[in-house]
Amino acid sequence: MTWTFKVLSVLLSYPAVEIQSAAGDMKAAIEAEKLVSPAMQRALFKLIDEIATRDLYDLQERYVLLFDRTRSLSLHLFEHVHGESRDRGQAMIDLQNLYGEKGLEIGAAELPDFVPMFLEFLADQPRADAFELLGQPVHIFAALAERLRKRDSLYESVFRVLLTLAKEKPKGDDIAAILAEPDPDPDDLAALDAAWEDEPVQFGPGATDNCKDGLIARIRAGRRPAPGMPAGSRRPVLPVQ
Repeated sequence: MTWTFKVLSVLLSYPAVEIQSAAGDMKAAIEAEKLVSPAMQRALFKLIDEIATRDLYDLQERYVLLFDRTRSLSLHLFEHVHGESRDRGQAMIDLQNLYGEKGLEIGAAELPDFVPMFLEFLADQPRADAFELLGQPVHIFAALAERLRKRDSLYESVFRVLLTLAKEKPKGDDIAAILAEPDPDPDDLAALDAAWEDEPVQFGPGATDNCKDGLIARIRAGRRPAPGMPAGSRRPVLPVQ
């Protein structure tokens, strides 16, 4: 078990009393593994302290505004590379099949590309494999870190740590392509609604092929910690490119 990934998964989960009470254990786990530099550790501990001491309802409201309502900060990986295209549906199937091969069965209301679930999965992988797999969506993490930096959000620290742990480093063009997408202010509810506005659903011979994927995109699993997952032996591939 790589506890650093476990801690990062918990920090990106919907705030709960159990998470607040685990602040000391999370700090101890980060310090014990020594995978995070002192500077990054200090930034991460600021987030842990904020979650531990701030009013829970305020934390939950901020989480929803950032990660549930703001499409550009979605914690679903394929939202940033596939949108609601048919490719997203296939990527979901491929990743879910990978989890199944490793012994993880997820519920019908859960999406496999939810970042806390992905990090929980990495925590149980051989460390070298986890670092390699982490490098595949690294451009997404870089874009999320930049968007959170613009908002002065301490959640930025989680994605900065992921960038340092990934075997591959993000390419500027890949980051720029994601950052070129609309990024409305979380307090601008009209702009947020416009960003999530669905295209009309058509049926019959002239219908587009995004109906299934539009449904998938609206199934959100952002309000629960990811479950534990057993390790496996085959090197996984994450279809995010």
